Amino acid sequence: MKVIVSTHGRFHAFELARGLLKHDALQQLITPYPGWAIRKLVGETIPTNSATWIEVTKRISDKLKLGNKPDAFIGRKFANFASRTKMTGANIFVGWSNASLEAIPVARDAGLKIVIERGSSHIEHQTEVLRQGYQTYGLRAALPSAEVIEREVKEYEFADAITVPSQFAAKTFLDRGFEADKIIVNNYGVDLSRFRQADQTKKNDIPKILFVGLVGIRKGIPNLLKAFEPLSTQAELHLVGPIEPGFDNFLRDSPLENVVVNGAISQNELPALYQSADIFCLPSLEEGLPLVSLQALACGCPVVTTEAAAAADIIKDGENGIAVEDNSVAALNEALRTTINDSELRISMGAKAVASIKDGFSWEHYVDRAMMAYKNLLQ
Repeated sequence: MKVIVSTHGRFHAFELARGLLKHDALQQLITPYPGWAIRKLVGETIPTNSATWIEVTKRISDKLKLGNKPDAFIGRKFANFASRTKMTGANIFVGWSNASLEAIPVARDAGLKIVIERGSSHIEHQTEVLRQGYQTYGLRAALPSAEVIEREVKEYEFADAITVPSQFAAKTFLDRGFEADKIIVNNYGVDLSRFRQADQTKKNDIPKILFVGLVGIRKGIPNLLKAFEPLSTQAELHLVGPIEPGFDNFLRDSPLENVVVNGAISQNELPALYQSADIFCLPSLEEGLPLVSLQALACGCPVVTTEAAAAADIIKDGENGIAVEDNSVAALNEALRTTINDSELRISMGAKAVASIKDGFSWEHYVDRAMMAYKNLLQ
């Protein structure tokens, strides 16, 4: 079996490509990153076909703060680039959603099976949830464009299989009439050599609640601030990550007693950050499977998260964390109150968090499941 992996970003594609290479199952990685950058990131020489100008375009658009406006253009251009790749000798084309449409007929004509990687819920579900979230707070919506939605819906239709990272994401496809055997659920992994529990158990005088991610609507920050406000004399809340464009004013108008807005930090700082926290909280309105939750669990930090953020896949309720109802400030407040007030419960859940993540959530586990799914698709 030989697989072509095609992605217009990094995502988890490099871990997939590296794992397939170790199994002698990777034909090529189509990427906007140059080969030297991939070697630096993953420590392996991976056969690549690089469209570096795509990455340059993305970085320029980020500097210009264009948001998601160039997404359709980048997806279309990258898919056209991928379509010119030699497909002979491969069995499976694994392409990221929005960046594969033009390559699908070429791969199909070459006899390959088509797998679309969708890292979140069905794009129509995602759009509906986010639109409602922005409307609730009267904020300008940062939604997928009509062209991106159209591209993704066509990719879903033309694919032989769609890979999603959680049961929640799978359900959003099943609810739209997709057959169960077309949906592959494959939970992401975490680098257990980097993310691990500290040698000494943390003992903060005041419990520290940690959030890591884009500080904005999708990650449920308004709900988190509301849920935390009545608890602000009992704990600290640390928000770590870039602030969503246009969300600054909302933060300024919100009660921020004992809330620390840290801004973005480097990936190298994350393990120590998780190890220093007592509780990790991610109350997202919509997700696939957040890597930050897996990283927190691996570092021995109990996780409070929503059903929409893959709680069913990663949380054993009351054991390694607490799963809360989506978009419920009351449920989130109760879960935080419980963990803040019970230090023994936090310590117990932290120990079980580490054990839970070692059972099936390494990148090796992820690649093994992907290999099995691809082989089943070829039968």
